[in-house]
Amino acid sequence: MLHLSKHIRLSQPPLRWAPVHIRFSQPFLATADPDLIEFPQAQPDPQDEIIVAMSGGVDSSFTAALYASTYKNVRAIYMANWSQTAKCTELDWNDVKKVCERLQIRCERVNFEREYWNDVFSPMVESYLRGLTPNPDLGCNRYIKFGKMFEHLNMTQNMAKGRKTWLATGHYARIVAENGEYSLARALEDLKDQLYYLASIDKSVLQHVLMPLGHYRKQEVRRLAKEKYGLHTAAKPDSTGLCFVNPNHTKFRDFLNEYIPPNPGNIITEDGKVWGRHQGLWHATIGQKLGITMPQGDPNYKGVWFVSEKRVQTNEIVIVRGRDNPKLYENGLYATEWAWFGEKPVDLALKSISMRYQSLHVPVSVSLVEEIPGDNVKIILKDKQRAMAPGQNVVLYDGYKVLASGKIAQTFDEQ
Repeated sequence: MLHLSKHIRLSQPPLRWAPVHIRFSQPFLATADPDLIEFPQAQPDPQDEIIVAMSGGVDSSFTAALYASTYKNVRAIYMANWSQTAKCTELDWNDVKKVCERLQIRCERVNFEREYWNDVFSPMVESYLRGLTPNPDLGCNRYIKFGKMFEHLNMTQNMAKGRKTWLATGHYARIVAENGEYSLARALEDLKDQLYYLASIDKSVLQHVLMPLGHYRKQEVRRLAKEKYGLHTAAKPDSTGLCFVNPNHTKFRDFLNEYIPPNPGNIITEDGKVWGRHQGLWHATIGQKLGITMPQGDPNYKGVWFVSEKRVQTNEIVIVRGRDNPKLYENGLYATEWAWFGEKPVDLALKSISMRYQSLHVPVSVSLVEEIPGDNVKIILKDKQRAMAPGQNVVLYDGYKVLASGKIAQTFDEQ
């Protein structure tokens, strides 16, 4: 087992690149959907180098096939970030090598385990210790895939020497370029759209990135991967869960218990009455049903109880009765690490917002976004939302496009 105290956090400077001119066309457009014409993908020049980030799945395999069939200077790179799930890593790496052999392109394997530990995993554990609900996938995209990866590939130096280098990924999203500014837009297929996981990456990298799958539906990707390119990964199931969680763990909290010592506290109702004990605030999530025995013969306590609050100072979990209890609904939040994609719009009223990946397809209207010194914002929603959790990312949209993103620090109910 790895020990947090034995690892030193590495500082990483922000990534910056000089602007580059990009021509836009639709070389791989899979459909004539009118919503896509507004945001076409970039098209590299014939002599450009394209490096495909591959995971061993069908999406990145298909991305590699798209470019390998059109461009000559294409190669692949595979990241190994967590040695404790070595079996999964080796299986995926073997799939990458097999696909690259079929496409006749070079592939490279790199190890970013130390960086992943310092920049993604350790902050996640620390967030759970503070009673937050983080999402490590966002940190992986920001600091590893679109951070350390760029550093490793020397993309900045290549651009300075006049060599255009692109990083192509299998993400379901689109990149928008307007007036010299780069942003992200939703993919054609809502159910596969990955904007929520990408919205916190440094926007300066977008001018070097290709995301062709934003124009495809997943079913079409699998069909073409099999019928057109003969890729063995065409039928490979999508990966689920976090890369560092051993499949033997049936519950995520069991995995966390290996890294976080128990910190018992009380489970209470709003009146302060104690009804049970917990082993750590990370064992509960806001809005989650808590399996605790209540006196079902008493009408005041009969029913199912849910987590409404995690009190860090007193190490208490507060529960309320009923899934739709008003205490689970709020309409305000404070967000930190707020960053705009491009210039701040003049009118932010009625823009849509997302707090959880699943809620992306049910936009929540915003009635107020008030900036606070120090990259912080106060956001008031038009309608109350259930179980907004501090630690989760919040993404502000204007239709299909990402406007800004940040991290929820506090939620509240403004009457």
